[in-house]
Amino acid sequence: MHSKPVGRRSNPTRRNVLGTIAGVAAAGVVGGYAWDHVRQGSDHGGTVADQAGTGPSGQAGGAHTFERLSDPARTVVRAADGGTLATFTDGARTAVLTGPTRTFSEPRTTEAKVTTDAWVRVLPHEWQRGMEKSASFRSWFRKALGDTSPDVFAVAFQYSSAGAPDKHNAAGVRYAGTAHFGPRNTAVNNPLDFAFHDEQSDFYDYLGLPWTFPDGTRVQPEKARYGDADCSGFQRLVWGYRMGIPLHNTNTKGAGLPRRAFAIAADGPGRMVIPHTGKQQATDLSVLQPGDLVFFAIIKDRPDFIDHCGMYMGLDDQGRHRFYSSRSAANGPTMGDMSGHALLDGTDFYARGFRAARRL
Repeated sequence: MHSKPVGRRSNPTRRNVLGTIAGVAAAGVVGGYAWDHVRQGSDHGGTVADQAGTGPSGQAGGAHTFERLSDPARTVVRAADGGTLATFTDGARTAVLTGPTRTFSEPRTTEAKVTTDAWVRVLPHEWQRGMEKSASFRSWFRKALGDTSPDVFAVAFQYSSAGAPDKHNAAGVRYAGTAHFGPRNTAVNNPLDFAFHDEQSDFYDYLGLPWTFPDGTRVQPEKARYGDADCSGFQRLVWGYRMGIPLHNTNTKGAGLPRRAFAIAADGPGRMVIPHTGKQQATDLSVLQPGDLVFFAIIKDRPDFIDHCGMYMGLDDQGRHRFYSSRSAANGPTMGDMSGHALLDGTDFYARGFRAARRL
């Protein structure tokens, strides 16, 4: 539960104590919340791995208060005992609520386990100060606090490279199941090399579907990339295709998520919580909350260029800041440690390359 603030000044948190999942993870998805019609999407459903507990002491019907905090500006909902029930960040659609604790692991690639009471939801529009005063929000919040339908974490791990079962919609399209990073690059022999599997696989390649973007651009999937999603393609698959955040197909400013990691960091929706300042490792992690996108400079000769992105999950069972991303060495989405530990803190490869974070 969010009983103790952690982080810069009175940064409210939920215990980020361990936060994520693995190959055995959850199924189903909530396709984004709406105050006025409660839920979007249709063919989603499933279970959550290792779910336990009953959530915070101040449940939906209990007394709670709203507190304004800064850096970043946000509204925090407190239970009667002071624990954190939810956090809404101004300018972002990501909402983090306290719910039943879940524990996840990925034995194929790491001994680490992650446990979290954080449930990441996507609001229908960006949060702004004062929204909590509306009757429609109050109605939504009562439902959301008790909701254990799949959240962003559960959806993300429906694509785990460690083995996730296939899911098909009514039209027979496989919309979830084990994802891979990309086709084998025959010019590279070392399986731990970052180019061993090729980049450039977007969400529509995974789906095997032609896609028309809002500007009218129509793209065709590559047959050789069916079931594949590179690092940014995977985030677009989860946050865009599944959770309903708009997508566009360029690396320039536009409504929603652009294509490449560097473009999402610079021009994506939401707000930066750790700005990209250049070649230096980002070390102040106190501002992070589960679900934040994290960005890395992993090209040896370009220490200031963002070329990888992942999703922050919280602290693992060793108290380390762990993230989840689609990576070549694991050949798909992983929280594991093949060819670099999936950690933001310390001196490992990805930690040294950690540069920025954005809250969608």
